[in-house]
Amino acid sequence: MVERWGRTRYADAWQRQREYVSEIIAGERPPTLVLTEHSQVLTLGANFHQENLLLSPEELTKFGVEIVNTDRGGDITYHGPGQLVIYPLFPLAWVDRDIHRWLRELEQIAIETAAHFGVSARRFPPHTGAWIDDEKFAAIGVKVRRWVSLHGMAINCEVELSRFQTIVPCGIQDYGVTNLSVKAGHPITISDATSVVIERFRSGFASRTI
Repeated sequence: MVERWGRTRYADAWQRQREYVSEIIAGERPPTLVLTEHSQVLTLGANFHQENLLLSPEELTKFGVEIVNTDRGGDITYHGPGQLVIYPLFPLAWVDRDIHRWLRELEQIAIETAAHFGVSARRFPPHTGAWIDDEKFAAIGVKVRRWVSLHGMAINCEVELSRFQTIVPCGIQDYGVTNLSVKAGHPITISDATSVVIERFRSGFASRTI
């Protein structure tokens, strides 16, 4: 099942995810691929380090940026308009309950999405995510509850990159952040990327109903 939620507040979408996952675990809902876009927010993952937040909460409030502590893996990241956020609420039995394999599957979908727009992307071990040259364009952070995945991946389509200057994205020093529009040399909207991402998930999990 695919659901497009439009623009959401992060906290509202997180609560809705948890409700969906409870239903999936109970067998009351099929696995669901959620696509959304968030209002401006900084999310602090389970491995957050305070030094990676470069402005005070008071300064961020002036920019209209919320700060939310969350239970996904990883450090700090930014979500905002122009970024496609993807929540595949899937049972990890689909990847033999192998969390590392699940992360690689998400990276591959981001890489193939970039390729669709003529942009060459890659993995950059040991850092999770997808990169164009030495700049990250897709951030990944997940949590697993009774072998169903929550959270997921954010692909920068035409997001305002200056917001990432308020943090050390994902706690990774010395490397930048980019978006697909910059690298492709023309606008790539969330709508453009959404159809590609759905197709890549359906292709990557061809034996499953999405």
